[in-house]
Amino acid sequence: MNSALALPLVSRVFAAIFAVYAFIWGVVSLGVVSLSAIGVDFHSAEQSMLMFGLLLYVVLFIWVFAVKSLLRIWLVLGLGAALMLSAAWLLQPLLLCQEAAC
Repeated sequence: MNSALALPLVSRVFAAIFAVYAFIWGVVSLGVVSLSAIGVDFHSAEQSMLMFGLLLYVVLFIWVFAVKSLLRIWLVLGLGAALMLSAAWLLQPLLLCQEAAC
């Protein structure tokens, strides 16, 4: 295989596996924190978001191979994952404080 063709393919494979995983981790984390904050039981929120995350993983996995621009793939998945994980990380202490009645 030509190396000019191999690099974009390898990039898409890594994006489909690792970047989509990080993005889904952000979706699930932020979703669990948000649902718990509005009063949904933690385990119900967790289970619901994990089921949603599995479906979204399949959709995004296919999307990675359907989009023409590698830059768009990495920007959407990378920035999305970073923003959602940061938001969940910042909101988590508020949720824990609410549970423990700080």
